Amino acid sequence: MRKYPFLLYLVFAIFIFSCDQKTDQKSIEKVDFDVHAHILKMGDQEAKVFHLKNGNGMEVELLSYGGVLSKIIVPDKNGNFENILLTYNSPEDFLYDTYFFNATAGRYANRIAKGKFELNGQEYQLATNNGENHLHGGKVGFNKKFWDAEIMELDDAAGVKMSYTSPDGEEGYPGNLKTTLTFILDMENKLAITMTAETDKSTIVNLTHHGYFNLSGMKENILNHELTIFADFYTPVDGGLIPTGEIAPVQNTPFDFTSPRIVGERIAETGNGYDHNYVIKREFDGEVVKMAELVHGESGRKMTLYSNMPGVQFYSGNFLDGKQVTDGISYTKNYGLCLEPQFFPDSPNRPEFPSPRLDPGQVYQHKIVYEFEIVK
Repeated sequence: MRKYPFLLYLVFAIFIFSCDQKTDQKSIEKVDFDVHAHILKMGDQEAKVFHLKNGNGMEVELLSYGGVLSKIIVPDKNGNFENILLTYNSPEDFLYDTYFFNATAGRYANRIAKGKFELNGQEYQLATNNGENHLHGGKVGFNKKFWDAEIMELDDAAGVKMSYTSPDGEEGYPGNLKTTLTFILDMENKLAITMTAETDKSTIVNLTHHGYFNLSGMKENILNHELTIFADFYTPVDGGLIPTGEIAPVQNTPFDFTSPRIVGERIAETGNGYDHNYVIKREFDGEVVKMAELVHGESGRKMTLYSNMPGVQFYSGNFLDGKQVTDGISYTKNYGLCLEPQFFPDSPNRPEFPSPRLDPGQVYQHKIVYEFEIVK
């Protein structure tokens, strides 16, 4: 008879423990991620500003205008949280951006020579907005569009989904292009961007994120950042920054970042700076691989870039002119750098390059992951 009260006590204890565990679990789910949004007036239209924050304190600010990542806030080795993207004093200022700060570039990121390409025997003339060339989608590219956007319901991450349909003929491109972006922040301080597109007519697509990074938190320029790019070859360019068609080895050149190198070490030998495509793969296979690592020694911040694209454009902020002053800091030349996963520049006119062609029934899918951590 004595064993029954003991068994009842045991069952009661297990029940109480189980309830405590469930309560703790709900509490964890609530504090791990903070996701909220507000409406912002931009010109005569409205945009949404999204704030994502994980349990580690990493924060991301997003705009439905331009698919812009306006801030990424991460800790340094001393636990100080700072924004590591070049940005504006307020989100409204992105409406007047001329530098492509942290925007979604498309329909075709990077340059197309003279804005012309041929597809199925027909020549298309795109808008030219970079001298005689087409750059980042034209005069009113995806970076200037108001995207439909909403918070994603996720169990173990915080996310935002955006969509925009580019009509047939916009900026000269053929086909109605239905495009979707997702931005997902997880508990491992990884920010994943997925870009998908479908068309009703044969076209070309090359989307990317044009983030300007400065891991010092804008305390200095990027010339002392240590960079590794996992590419043995790059595509040399002419005076208009259009690839010559050559795929050249980086070995024994100032373009060699196959092992960690300070960005400013040989930048003077390049002329105006780095604005070159690095060949990660000769063919597009859709597999996500590590492309690059960026480290700022003094802060201890490290960013690792992953993508499934065949190339990555390294741009050292050569055209930053100091006119933009944010939080009292003038963004002069080399104050931020971009690592833009992509198809190679001018690919529509280079059959030897991986093809950016998209046909009806196919799905374009571009995956980018930024991983942030601390190195001692």
